[in-house]
Amino acid sequence: MGVTEFLLLLAQDMLLSAVPAVGFAMVFNVPAKALPWCALLGAIGHGSRMVLMHAGLSVEWATFLASVLVGCIGIQWSRWYLAHPKIFTVAAVIPMFPGISAYTAMISAVQMSHVGYSEALMETLIGNFLKATSIVGALSIGLSLPGLWLYRKRPRV
Repeated sequence: MGVTEFLLLLAQDMLLSAVPAVGFAMVFNVPAKALPWCALLGAIGHGSRMVLMHAGLSVEWATFLASVLVGCIGIQWSRWYLAHPKIFTVAAVIPMFPGISAYTAMISAVQMSHVGYSEALMETLIGNFLKATSIVGALSIGLSLPGLWLYRKRPRV
């Protein structure tokens, strides 16, 4: 894959990930003036995850680092716009949730209940369940670390 192709795929990925970020921001009643920033942060987070995965990181580690980046940017933007960081960050990480892995694990469980146990279905169930929970854990820990780190370093009065 050439550089131009990769940049086009990256731009497409970032544009398409901005859409669900704005959609979930609207569901969470984010103020209208913050919606473009939610879209931009969702695009930055998903795009950075794509770049990290293309560089060779696993989806779990790439998701963790991308969510740390989203948390840091969200904290900075919250200081600039005098808003809570969650206004920007929660909707921005929604596009990185592992829908396909969770869905595949659920379908495997349903198939096992209908046709009975098989080693292939159990392997699919466990593999996808662990992948989905690892990604969700990476999102939650990565999103909370910048706040813990930055707010704990403030001098106490």
